[in-house]
Amino acid sequence: MEIINLEQSAIFSGEKITPNRIIEKEEVQVVLLAFEPGQGVPEHKTPVDVFFYVVEGTVEILIGEEKREIEEGNIVLSPANIPHAIKNNSGEKAMVLVVKTPNPQFIKK
Repeated sequence: MEIINLEQSAIFSGEKITPNRIIEKEEVQVVLLAFEPGQGVPEHKTPVDVFFYVVEGTVEILIGEEKREIEEGNIVLSPANIPHAIKNNSGEKAMVLVVKTPNPQFIKK
């Protein structure tokens, strides 16, 4: 049995976000993002389905043209090829698990 401790996997950095790929398989990629206040991931598209699980704190998530504050314990779905972004507008640290299926690194171009 493999156990992943998210608290120990989080990489908080005052300068930029350092994604930590904690699961890397052909069928799924799981990335832990640790946000200091004010940090974010700019709007972009992903060629696969994505979901965001807010592990700690509150973050603003944009999916398409809809933007909402999402609290800890919630999951947000983002279909493939839809613009999305994440930003920590709070004064506290936040952590978000990003799950991509299938893993975009295994998609043939």
